Amino acid sequence: MTDSAPDPYLLARDAAAAIAEASGTASHDLALVLGSGWAGAADLLGETVWQADATTIPGFRPPSVAGHVGTLRSVRVEGSGARALVLGARTHFYEGAGVDAVVHGVRTAAAAGARTLVLTNGCGGIDPSWAPGTPVLISDQINFTGATPLVGANFVDLTDLYTPALRDIAREIDPGLDEGVYMQFQGPTYETPAEVRMARTMGATLVGMSTALEAIAAREAGLDVLGISLVTNLAAGISAQALSHQEVLEAGRDAGPRISDLLARTVRRITGGDAAAPLTEPTR
Repeated sequence: MTDSAPDPYLLARDAAAAIAEASGTASHDLALVLGSGWAGAADLLGETVWQADATTIPGFRPPSVAGHVGTLRSVRVEGSGARALVLGARTHFYEGAGVDAVVHGVRTAAAAGARTLVLTNGCGGIDPSWAPGTPVLISDQINFTGATPLVGANFVDLTDLYTPALRDIAREIDPGLDEGVYMQFQGPTYETPAEVRMARTMGATLVGMSTALEAIAAREAGLDVLGISLVTNLAAGISAQALSHQEVLEAGRDAGPRISDLLARTVRRITGGDAAAPLTEPTR
């Protein structure tokens, strides 16, 4: 933040106030960031009581990536009546708008009252057993962007960045879910085979261009975090095929109904509104 830039925390509070006024909802209990392939979950959560173009709310930018819807929603979660704030407008670090723009949605969610954040993404898989279309719980992360949303002597403990109890709830819905370590690169290039070998050596099993910076901002704000990646392609060097964004979109479309049901049911369980049986069809 420079002297001329707005205070990002104040901007988030302004955004939360604008959402409360526009939606008629004083506060939200949970927030979701929907990445590539995950947008359909918003329709399954419950009743949408408000929806708007994200750019009508202070600090939000239009999406620059195909597959992101660019809207904000307030949803009354089926069964529990909890309010979920669905963030369909994600700013990526490679867009060059700065880290504060990347985590603005997370800070807005915290200012809007959310205590739980669900982060989703489409990513490359390093484990060859994860075919495209496989959802994987994020157990830990490696922030390889060279950036952070934290400023100054702000020492935030990231030991359990991705809340174990939330992963347990997701496995109640789908006991077959695997876990992985997500590594965020800056992008926008896909990782090289050498970079993927490096990531694997460092302990990563998932690679992408989002999520890690958002998770850090969420923990700074005191939120519990559930992260789920959709493996949209095998990472460079794992697969002999060239990588393309079209492949990411196609994998998201193919897996969309299954992963959307998984996510919606997991959120309903988190908010106390779904005691349904586990998925009869595994998501991998």
